[in-house]
Amino acid sequence: MSKSTPEATSLAAEVLAKYQPVIGLEVHVQLLTRTKIFCGCATRFGDPPNTNVCPVCLGLPGTLPVLNKRAVEMAMRASLALNCTVHEHSRFARKNYFYPDLPKGYQISQYELPLATSGWLEVEVSGVKKRIGITRLHLEEDAAKNLHEGFSQSATKAYVDYNRCGTPLSEIVSEPDMRTPEEAYAYLTTLRQILLYTGVSDCNMEEGSLRCDANVSVRPRGSKEFGTKVEVKNLNSFRYLQKALEYEIERHISVLESGGRLSQETRLWNQAEGHTVSMRSKEKAHDYRYFPEPDLLPVHVSAAWRDEVLRTLPELPEAKRSRFVSSYGLSKDEATVLTDTQQYADFFEAVLRNGADPKQTAAWMQRLSYLAEQTVEAVKIVADRFGNVAANHFAEMIGLVANGKITAMNARTVLAEMYETGKSPADIIAARGFEQISDTSRIEQAAREIIAKEPANVAKFKAGNEGVFKFFVGQVMKATRGQANPQAVNDILRKLLAQAN
Repeated sequence: MSKSTPEATSLAAEVLAKYQPVIGLEVHVQLLTRTKIFCGCATRFGDPPNTNVCPVCLGLPGTLPVLNKRAVEMAMRASLALNCTVHEHSRFARKNYFYPDLPKGYQISQYELPLATSGWLEVEVSGVKKRIGITRLHLEEDAAKNLHEGFSQSATKAYVDYNRCGTPLSEIVSEPDMRTPEEAYAYLTTLRQILLYTGVSDCNMEEGSLRCDANVSVRPRGSKEFGTKVEVKNLNSFRYLQKALEYEIERHISVLESGGRLSQETRLWNQAEGHTVSMRSKEKAHDYRYFPEPDLLPVHVSAAWRDEVLRTLPELPEAKRSRFVSSYGLSKDEATVLTDTQQYADFFEAVLRNGADPKQTAAWMQRLSYLAEQTVEAVKIVADRFGNVAANHFAEMIGLVANGKITAMNARTVLAEMYETGKSPADIIAARGFEQISDTSRIEQAAREIIAKEPANVAKFKAGNEGVFKFFVGQVMKATRGQANPQAVNDILRKLLAQAN
């Protein structure tokens, strides 16, 4: 890199257009096993530091690792869901480097013979679909966690919690097929959704069970050669990934446009300051001195075992979206929302099995999602969007609205109480007196009283101000506690306002 490296600045569109970004992602996924990959220690998050440890995961002399079969099965599920080829034979290796979070002085990983290779997943950005290749998926053990803040001597000392050490990981390495930060964002969100559907991980980025490193370079448009690659670490949210890539792309172009040279290095994303900082020069594979792990036998995956795992895979998001559109007449956007999680999609179909209309259910589930989002912090992922609402109660409420037994306005209140208490809509409606008023004489009486009190607004309506009509509708609904039949309110008001002097 040049002696004076410019920071990323706001570049003109024509300058940015001269270059093409090249992006690949390395995603580390903690597998959802109860015990670690090579010993019987628990993988629970949040336990007191250094309590889920043993001589094996601490790397004490004389100990031997034993491979967790469940971890292999989880990795196979992920591989097959990502269209990878699961190999009959794979092998563990020692990746040698020294760091306090690595008690053995090496990490047991897979190198030249990974579990699976040559997969892909499809993303969609701005209505355009694109297939992103997956180079490999391999198994490895997680490192411990270095702690630099929160202790009395944090200013001068670092601390290490070895609970995480030995947790089974799958590293999923993409091809350098992404060309924009938006594509990278779509890839990571799509990958996360598939991993959640298959149940191989909880993908909680806050707890570190899904971690992403990005490799990024730029090259002149039309060039076939890759530019100098930089790896960006510390990307613990989807938003940070996109922002870090945007920053790095502009930084690379700024350096090249000023005549400077880029160095292959590892950088960290500093969210507080909104830029990346250099961490170290990028290691080559030979720097790790990989060699076969002598204490573990090669992994053998028979065709029968692979096929057994394949049979247990659920219907994956893209297939479920297509089915929801073709089978239930939903729009693409509705199907996308409803298949966001397996749990949400299952709830939708459970409501339909109780007799509800698909389109109405889709609309009301969006209202239910809004309720859920108001009850949690904005930064948290809403996994359970239906709270205490049972599928049969939800279907019952939709039917009551469709049959005119309750207004949509009051149904929102009913839904909120269902969400909080789990009560049936019939019980809530009876307790609150929400039965819909269809008696036109009662509605007409309320409408006449409101029109008599609002001569100025009557005059505005007569003068062609159609917007005032909504005011009258709202007043009648308020006077009837939201129970009046909406269509009857509209018809009666039109008639009375036309007759008004």
